Amino acid sequence: MLYSARNIKKIYNGRTVLDVPELSIRERKIHALMGPNGSGKTTLLHILSFVSAPTTGTLFYNDRPVQFVENLLQPLRKEVVLLDQHPILFSTTVYKNVEFGLKMRHVPANRRQRIVEQSLDLVGMRGFAKADAPNLSGGETQRVAIARALACSPRVMLFDEPTASVDVESRIAIENIIVDIQKEKDISVIVCTHNPLQALKLADETLFLFEGRPSASIFENVFSGDVIDVKGSRYCRLHDKVLIPVQTQENGRIKISINPKSIRVADSDETNGTAMSSRGRIFQITEEKNWIRMLVDIGIPLSVLMKRTEFDQRGIGIGREVFVTCFDYGVEVLGR
Repeated sequence: MLYSARNIKKIYNGRTVLDVPELSIRERKIHALMGPNGSGKTTLLHILSFVSAPTTGTLFYNDRPVQFVENLLQPLRKEVVLLDQHPILFSTTVYKNVEFGLKMRHVPANRRQRIVEQSLDLVGMRGFAKADAPNLSGGETQRVAIARALACSPRVMLFDEPTASVDVESRIAIENIIVDIQKEKDISVIVCTHNPLQALKLADETLFLFEGRPSASIFENVFSGDVIDVKGSRYCRLHDKVLIPVQTQENGRIKISINPKSIRVADSDETNGTAMSSRGRIFQITEEKNWIRMLVDIGIPLSVLMKRTEFDQRGIGIGREVFVTCFDYGVEVLGR
């Protein structure tokens, strides 16, 4: 196992910002780390990259307990690289930025050149080798930072919201780079993101955090509403025409997350009064691996995932009027 953890906690000023009883991350995979802002994602990345020590608990790397003692962490930091959301490049050329880590490791000059060129090729930035790094765009800066990390041959690369501050074209390029370098270099990758579409596109496995703790929620279709009782069943009322079944003892206002894979889409109301269906209209369709994502307007925008085989059989298109049904097993109550 690449990483595992037992009872990891991080406490700042008396407040617990991370509380992970158990954690397992396999090597040579792309893992997505998801959750809303403030859920502890960056804090966990700092612990996994050995930048910050947990307040309590034990982190294992390659099945060995990590001792957060500075001289013992240096060899580990050569294997694990963390790329921040806003990487800082040196005020010199792109080439010298990528070369820097190799010079610090006393790699011979002829070998350095080959590694720098290969690293820039992987991120599509070789043509920028002589460019001044401070003059690059946000997306170009991120790609050079990836090349600089790759040049040092890490075993693990951690990305903290790598596309949060770039344009759409750069986002797509960076996502493709992450997939390519994982395959070509056979390394382990962890991508912190709050974008469920990005996680679905990139990740083999996904870890979700909510308020510092692991959660089963996929953090899509997150809504707030009021708990009401209807004929002995409990619902979260999002507005007058949308009632979502929930399993909760809470009363008053709650926040819920609806799994888009658990939502049933039909051409007519097939529930026969056994569940609450909402009439809506499909206004967006996108492809994601073996799934089709539809956004349905039911008074609120609802994200639905349907298997591609079913979608092809149904012949569904944009503008189609449908009935959607949510079932309580696909609804998670996140809190108030």
